[in-house]
Amino acid sequence: MTAPSIYVHIPFCEQICFYCDFNKFYIKNQPVDEYVEVLGEEIKQVIAMDEKPSIETIYIGGGTPTALNEQQLKQVLDDVNAAVKDPAAVREFTVEVNPGEADRGKFQMMRDAGVNRLSIGVQSFDDKLLQKIGRGHSAEEAVETIALAKSVGFENISVDLMFGLPEQTMQTWKHTIAKTLELDVPHISAYSLKIEEKTMFYNWYRQGKIQPLPEDTEAEMYEVLVSALTSAGYIPYEISNFSKHGMDSEHNKTYWKNMEYYGVGAGAHGYLNGVRYANIGPLPHYIKAVENGESAVKEHHEVPKTEMMEEEMFMGLRMKDGVEADRFQDKFQTSYYEIFPDVIHDLTEQELLYDSGRSLHLTEKGKLLGNEVFEKFLLVY
Repeated sequence: MTAPSIYVHIPFCEQICFYCDFNKFYIKNQPVDEYVEVLGEEIKQVIAMDEKPSIETIYIGGGTPTALNEQQLKQVLDDVNAAVKDPAAVREFTVEVNPGEADRGKFQMMRDAGVNRLSIGVQSFDDKLLQKIGRGHSAEEAVETIALAKSVGFENISVDLMFGLPEQTMQTWKHTIAKTLELDVPHISAYSLKIEEKTMFYNWYRQGKIQPLPEDTEAEMYEVLVSALTSAGYIPYEISNFSKHGMDSEHNKTYWKNMEYYGVGAGAHGYLNGVRYANIGPLPHYIKAVENGESAVKEHHEVPKTEMMEEEMFMGLRMKDGVEADRFQDKFQTSYYEIFPDVIHDLTEQELLYDSGRSLHLTEKGKLLGNEVFEKFLLVY
């Protein structure tokens, strides 16, 4: 069985952000060339193991893919293209970009390799705030990077923003939103801060050096975001994602629709044949495993049907289209009313869920309390 999507993890960064808990390493003095080489081997082992699959979306994330030099990144892109049945048939090929890390040559190389979408990690247009969260670029560099990408021919560009950051004010947040709208990109992702373990923010939070913003302020920031973006013609097709018509992230829909995907690279996650798996994270162990012809997977979890149904609900409810009754029925040979009757009834009564008869959706109130809603769909056996 093959999956329609590929995720490739590049675990290197020019600078480590204080909030990031992804598998990443400061690139200086790391075995980058060796990593790129063994990554190509894992791609062959996992993706093109039997026959080349027909792939619809590819996503190169990190870390920071553009921390690689042009030749290293080209090798990764070439290896991925070589593993798929028809590279020209890939509908969406995304690479994450850090402002200031890609010159015209690197952008042109990506275009030539078939990349047709960029996800640019701007986070904020306030220089002081960028420094406080550990970003290595300035607001001006973000503007210049987006302009350069457009000049090379990239039209499908997504900008990542963050809110709920320590010391972030409503004024600076509104400025960031306004500046983003001026750039006229077709897709915007905006995420609230989550203080995760194994981050500098977590250590500082435990030491009392930083405090997250109050939940009410964070909720107000989200409401300001939704109002500004919808007024500007963006569709909130997922809780944290907004697009102009037809410019949704097709790759991320793979996750929200609970579909399967290949995951390759150190610390990457994948979902194949009903099994979720996670790769070895530490570079030396990952490299050694692949060089020895062994699997890079460190752990796997065979997902039972009950868990699949849970995921179908709380992932699908993130999207504007919600969870479709017919899709659920076809996938699990049962109705979500049969599996979650009390939950659906209670959440509808509380006006957190809207039932159209054909699909279930979060209400505006439900979006603000999304995590609480999703928890209700966790079955207990």
